[in-house]
Amino acid sequence: MTTTPVSPSLIPTLPGRYYTDPEVFRREQEALLESMWFCAVRGADLDRPGAFRTVRVGRESVLVTRDRTGALRAFLNVCRHRGARLCTEESGEVRRSLQCPYHAWTYGLDGKLVAAPNLTKMPDVDRDRYGLVKVALREWLGYAWVCLADAPPSFEATVQHAAVERLGDPAAIEHYGTERLALGKRVTYDVRANWKLIVENFMECYHCATIHPELTEVLPEFAEGWAAQSFVGHGAEFGAGVAGFTVDGSAGFGRLPEVAEEQDRRYYAITVRPNVFVNLVPDHVILHRMFPLAEDRTVVECDWLYAPEVVASGADVSKSAELFHRVNVQDFAACERTQPAMSSRAYREGGVLVPAEHHIGAFHGWLREKLGEQAP
Repeated sequence: MTTTPVSPSLIPTLPGRYYTDPEVFRREQEALLESMWFCAVRGADLDRPGAFRTVRVGRESVLVTRDRTGALRAFLNVCRHRGARLCTEESGEVRRSLQCPYHAWTYGLDGKLVAAPNLTKMPDVDRDRYGLVKVALREWLGYAWVCLADAPPSFEATVQHAAVERLGDPAAIEHYGTERLALGKRVTYDVRANWKLIVENFMECYHCATIHPELTEVLPEFAEGWAAQSFVGHGAEFGAGVAGFTVDGSAGFGRLPEVAEEQDRRYYAITVRPNVFVNLVPDHVILHRMFPLAEDRTVVECDWLYAPEVVASGADVSKSAELFHRVNVQDFAACERTQPAMSSRAYREGGVLVPAEHHIGAFHGWLREKLGEQAP
C-alpha cells in the first residue's frame, strides 16, 4: 500500500515508523534533545539559593539550581562516586549543599565536591575533578536553557534566531519583556503522543476550523486554515468585535508597556526547536515546554505569563488562561487520536500535506538532516 502523492498540491509526510520506533526516538534523543539547547526551567521558579529542579533532557536527568551568588547552574544529576541519582525529587530546596543519599558524598551549589565520609584521609582526591559534571546553561525569556553537548551550538544562531526568523525583527520579541513577567497559571499535560505530532499540530491551522471554535472566534483568519507561522512577521489579527485574547472575547488586561502599536490586537506564534512554543499576545505570553519521554509520550508544561502587577493584584486570569487551555486540550486530544494510526499499515509510507501545511515539510527535512539522513 502506498500514499505517494500524485499531485503537486500534496507532499509526503514522514513515514509512520518515525512516530513509533524506539530506535528512531533514541536517535532523536542523541542528535536533538542531548545536542541542542533545551528549555528546562523557568528562572523565577528557583527564587533563592539552594532551590533546585530536576528535568529530563533526552536520556539524562539534569539538575538546575541557584548558587550562593544568585546564579543559575546546571549539572548532570549523578553522584561522581558510584553513580546514584543525587536529587530524587522533581524540585526542592537545600540550605548549602547537595548530598547523595547513598554514600553521603556532598557537593556545593557550584558543583564542587566539599565532603564525603573519610575524605580527609584521601588528600590526593581533586575535589574539582570529582565535582558534579557541569551542563552549559543560558538564560533567555526568563528561562534556563541547557545543552548537554561538549561543544554547544551557537545560542544566538539556533535559539534566538528562531524568533528573528519568525517575527522578522530582532527586537520584536523583546517588546513583550517576557523575562520580567510573572507566572499567572501553569498546567502540565501528559500527552500520549510522539513529540513531533505535537510540533506539527502547532505549526499548522488546517485543523483550526474543525477543532478550535473558541480560537477561531477570536482569530477569524484561522478559520481559513492558514497558520500565522507560514508568514514572516505576520500576526493573526483579533476579530472586529473581540476585545481581548480571552475565551469569550472579553477584554483582558492592559497592553504590555513596550508592545508596539503594530503588535497590538495580534497573535504571534514561534516554534523554537526542539521543545518550545512561544505565543505572544498584547497583554500576556504563553510558553510551552515539551519533555519527550518516549516515542509515544510527551509531557508538556504550559506557562501563562502576565505583567507582575496583574499577578500581584490577584486579578482573575481565568478567561485568558482558559482560551489556550482549551486549545491545548483540543490539540493534544487530536494528537492522541493520531498516535495509534502511526503504526497502521495504512500509514506505513506516511500521509500527505496540503498546501496550507507545506511548511511542515521543512520541519521534516530539518529532522532528517539532524538524524544524518538524506531526503527521500
